[in-house]
Amino acid sequence: MGALSGFKIIELTGLGPCPMAGMLLADMGAEVICIDRSTELPDLNQKDMSRRGKKSMVIDLKKPEGRELLLQLVAKADALIEGFRPGVTERLGIGPEECLAVNPKLVYGRMTGWGQTGPLALRAGHDINYISLNGALASVGPAGQKPVVPVNLVGDFGGGAMFLVTGVLAALLEAQKSGKGQVVDAAMVEGAANLMWMCHSYHAVNLWDMTKRGTNLLDGAAFFYDTYETADGRYVAIGAIEPQFFTALVEKAGLDPARFNLEDQMNEALWPELKAELAAVMRTKTRDQWCALLDGSDACFTPVLDAVEAPDHPHNQARHNYLEIDGYLQPAPAPRFSRTPSVVRHGLHQPGVDNDAVLAEFGFSAGDINALSEAGVIQKYQG
Repeated sequence: MGALSGFKIIELTGLGPCPMAGMLLADMGAEVICIDRSTELPDLNQKDMSRRGKKSMVIDLKKPEGRELLLQLVAKADALIEGFRPGVTERLGIGPEECLAVNPKLVYGRMTGWGQTGPLALRAGHDINYISLNGALASVGPAGQKPVVPVNLVGDFGGGAMFLVTGVLAALLEAQKSGKGQVVDAAMVEGAANLMWMCHSYHAVNLWDMTKRGTNLLDGAAFFYDTYETADGRYVAIGAIEPQFFTALVEKAGLDPARFNLEDQMNEALWPELKAELAAVMRTKTRDQWCALLDGSDACFTPVLDAVEAPDHPHNQARHNYLEIDGYLQPAPAPRFSRTPSVVRHGLHQPGVDNDAVLAEFGFSAGDINALSEAGVIQKYQG
């Protein structure tokens, strides 16, 4: 039984952050019911791991009967999450006003890039656009070069899905005390801005120049906090900031203590030349040779693994950090719970496969379900 066992959450199916949020909630035990708009899955979604653990219904929300059916489900749900542009669910007649009218305790989670209001609220965008307006994108990349796109992790998932989950869980907790629901307006541009809190803190005390990238302690400028190519063309990561960890790196890697010493470590003027010298040292051995030399030490050293290699690393193996579902390897649920462990109950369910079971659970009779099916209000995958 997961930590969220007993909670019913309706997810209006979309792309990216909202489905990830639903996946995390399902992993933690919530009954997440995807409302799909079609009986078909696009090729991109045939292996969509974010659908794991979720049930699927196909409801034609353009039909008045479909709208009424959804509101009947909402009346018995704890939360609804959606990731459409502002105004879309309102036009369908299933916006916050309608949903909270049938269930005043409902948490209505909304995931957008720009937020529900503001000059950009209705404008299209993607992760790269959202993180360009809060300093996140400008902070990533080498000095004097263009910003580096950090995959779509910062806006979509770090600033998006994670903040939607946080907001929904907080609102669910509050609803248990007040008996009242509310709308959670999660915006990727704002979530990703919060991820920049440490940079703002350092900047406030003149320890970080937010107008320049690749010149600060944690953005690749420091020779002791960067990645290095090895003799076999692979890479290692070094993050030896604190004195004891820096000392361990110097000793274990056999670096010249006359050049690599604590007195000079934080002398930014020396960083470029020390980085060049360390890079030359790192190229003298293969990645695996460096691992054999530095593994088990406190040098804050790790190999840079690609996502195919990662599941085979001994630590990931020991922690069972990856699992196989329906023949596909994927990250295991996180975080870990001591008493109510998260589990993946099943893999992807085809659209509409759970129509009958969900409706029966919500109190619909077999006759009601059959009538909805015959009217085309609910549909089912026929593959």
